[in-house]
Amino acid sequence: MASLSEEDEHSPLLGSSDAGLVVETEQQHKSRWWSVRVMYLTMFLSSVGFSIVVTSIWPYLQKIDPSADAGFLGWVIASYSLGQMVASPLFGLWSNHRPRREPLIVSISILVAASFLYAYVHVPAAHNKYYMLIARALVGFGSGNVAVVRSYVAGATSLSERTSAMANISAFQALGFILGPAFQAAFTLIGERGVTFEAIDLQLNMYTVPSLMGALLGIVNIILIFAIFREHKVDDLGRHMGSINYDSEVTNTEKDNDEPVDQIAVVSSNVLFFVILFVFALFETIATPLTMDMYAWTRSQAVLYNGIILAAIGFESVAVFIAVKILSKKTGERILLLGGLATIWVGFFILLPWGHQYPKIQWADIQNTTIHNSSYWGSSLTSAKNDTIEQTGCPATQSWCFYTPVIHLSQYLTSDILIGIGYPVCNVMSYTLYSKLLGPKPQGLYMGWLTAAGSAARTLGPVFVSETYTHLGPRWTFSIVCGIVAVSLLHLLAVYKRLIAFSVRHGRIIQTTNT
Repeated sequence: MASLSEEDEHSPLLGSSDAGLVVETEQQHKSRWWSVRVMYLTMFLSSVGFSIVVTSIWPYLQKIDPSADAGFLGWVIASYSLGQMVASPLFGLWSNHRPRREPLIVSISILVAASFLYAYVHVPAAHNKYYMLIARALVGFGSGNVAVVRSYVAGATSLSERTSAMANISAFQALGFILGPAFQAAFTLIGERGVTFEAIDLQLNMYTVPSLMGALLGIVNIILIFAIFREHKVDDLGRHMGSINYDSEVTNTEKDNDEPVDQIAVVSSNVLFFVILFVFALFETIATPLTMDMYAWTRSQAVLYNGIILAAIGFESVAVFIAVKILSKKTGERILLLGGLATIWVGFFILLPWGHQYPKIQWADIQNTTIHNSSYWGSSLTSAKNDTIEQTGCPATQSWCFYTPVIHLSQYLTSDILIGIGYPVCNVMSYTLYSKLLGPKPQGLYMGWLTAAGSAARTLGPVFVSETYTHLGPRWTFSIVCGIVAVSLLHLLAVYKRLIAFSVRHGRIIQTTNT
């Protein structure tokens, strides 16, 4: 029996092989997929590293450095995306010429060190806010390994496996964004004071423990990469290509120059991906100020209600990722990308204000109003500390508040649902199509540019929406967004026929999906 099981373990899963290719055994198949699963975990931990402290950055920043203002907070939040934008092409290029374990270990080590730095930013006597800025930038730099993760999965899966694997990566990424704030919420039970270890200047409180947890998870990730992760590469039909010799990788790439990658399709994919992440970053950024202006929610109400809504969108996205794996086999990736982008357009179009009901106005000259006056203002005002009340409603300093109709709550929730469907579809299809059109060439650098495009979008989106929304209001903001998405739809239609797999374009395999 032992000999039979050993024979089965090394028996080929494919009946024949072309020259230069080896048959994949069951043992290779298991090793390949365990390595892919480690990449799923790496993607999950990367997103947790971003989201686990994001809801507590502002109060922590105020605590360690009272001189920090809301403008500096914007730079702290943007520094993560800027760090990732710089690192992604570098780690991607590195993974093209060296074993992927190297950039993965280095990047995660940077992330772990940055997480420890974040927990110690209270120690310096001055300029603490700049240390926090550096810490978050380094966390983003370490998260640049997502380009390595996606390029490895693209090279370790066949065309038929690719969509499902990319959907799983995006699902783990979304799960990280969902669970990160949940971990942070649980750690609030520790409180702001927590426990202090004076010998090592370490404070364990609601702000530092989440970051230290991220560091611990990073260490676990490094151990798993050493213990389980192995390099595997298969061709588009799923045939194992044996061990990877990085010294000859460039030579093999040069041999493929007779069949070049469609650069128009590559650039178009990067542009479309930028737009997709740009509009979603814009949507996330505008949620809190929009609901406070439109519905006179207090700060605590806006954080709570939008937190619930974004969590619901996160779970909706995971369900969509699962559905995409099934639908893509029947419809193909391109039509799903087109449908997802159209759904996003409808979601923003619904947000356009209409009707004759206007938001409640928050008058700037109302100061130090006592609680007993709150009966006059009704639900627009909430009692606050020292017998004052928190002003709510649309600020009178925003002139558009006087003539722009309110966006009804039903509009807002419907838009949330539609964007929660369209964004994950576009996210998965963009990565899947991009990896397929690149073909057998090393994809690290290309994936790095795609990740950098997404990071640039997450940096510019909040800046754009904060300026446009404050000065022009939601009507102009969402009209411009609808225009951007509409142009992107036309662009997608123009390059639709070019977004096909490398092997299909060059006649290596016959297209089997109805795309």
